[in-house]
Amino acid sequence: MSIRKQAAPPRRLTVGDVVAAHSRDLGEWTVAQIVQLDAASQAAAVLELDWSGPEPSSVADLGDVAPLRLTHHSWNGALSFYNLEWVLPRSHKVVGAMPLFHDKPANCWTSGWRLGDQLARQRRWDSGVHEDLIAAWKAEYTGETVNEYLSQPTAPRSEVTQLTIRDIDSLDCAQLVQRFPGVTWLRLHGRLGLLPAAGELNRLASLRGISIVDLFGMTREDRLRPQCVPELESVDLHSIPAEYASAMRSTWRPEIPAGTYVSILRARKPEWVRENRNNPLRDWDGREQISTTIYKRAVTQYKTTRKAILLELAEEPADCRSTRMEEIGRAYGEAFNQLDRRSGFIETVEREELFAALDHIVNEAEALHGPGFEDARDSLVSGVESVRDW
Repeated sequence: MSIRKQAAPPRRLTVGDVVAAHSRDLGEWTVAQIVQLDAASQAAAVLELDWSGPEPSSVADLGDVAPLRLTHHSWNGALSFYNLEWVLPRSHKVVGAMPLFHDKPANCWTSGWRLGDQLARQRRWDSGVHEDLIAAWKAEYTGETVNEYLSQPTAPRSEVTQLTIRDIDSLDCAQLVQRFPGVTWLRLHGRLGLLPAAGELNRLASLRGISIVDLFGMTREDRLRPQCVPELESVDLHSIPAEYASAMRSTWRPEIPAGTYVSILRARKPEWVRENRNNPLRDWDGREQISTTIYKRAVTQYKTTRKAILLELAEEPADCRSTRMEEIGRAYGEAFNQLDRRSGFIETVEREELFAALDHIVNEAEALHGPGFEDARDSLVSGVESVRDW
């Protein structure tokens, strides 16, 4: 369930307002101007300004300021100008208003207010540093590597404030909090994995943003509480237990006017998790351009294809395999041609996911029978490519 649309931003914002925020990348405060507000998309068009310095109390503290133009990397002098969710984070403040520096719509969309990131990149570029900065306060792991790290008796990494962990099968939040006690931005992405002791995340007293995707095992009692994480300004939950989603929604929606952005989508019931654990197309369930009917037909076709591939790889000798795999690939490609014909839902991401689904099936076969099915993999792809319209 998405946030109910409102007629105006939950924290007061007006076109022309200048917003200030502290940037970790710059080590100073920086500013941006609100150029447009759109109620239909609940978005603000934000123009970054080429300024940083001590915390400003008013626009008079900014002096002669101009829009930030980007020339670093592949930028060619374009304005640092983009659409953002219009919930002004609680750590940001309006310091006044100025005449608009720009009055055209923003064509770029992004998520998360990260004022100062582009200005820091531009200043490094201008000083002759063209490589991305390796920040000690940022860390990224896979689920496997972080669990190995957590099992070792090492000192806490208190310097890490931005932590991303992907491909999680299971992650103990109590151990996580002990090892990374200073985290302010936490992103956890699972593979229908488990997140035990999620309530321990309440011990991250400086937490500002949390993103949890495809992780389960959390209950109502594990919800984050405003009195424990009072600085939280972004709650982004996607494909999580229905009970936990409901508790987080009721707890944090009242905090939106104070500057907490809340997006909670695809709350899942236990039976959905059981049914979809081995379904590589599960992310299509609820995707904007994919109807429920299309999703169900796609999963049915995937299951039909999976059954045919696993049967053939278990029974057919290697010298007969190529022709049959091409036939299965063609049937798969033609089935999705037909599904795509009416709604045109297969875009770049979906195309990649359809090929990844075939890989997933062949990997299953290799787990059962041992390696040696690369020819089958190639023949499947060849069959699909010979007929697909997507």
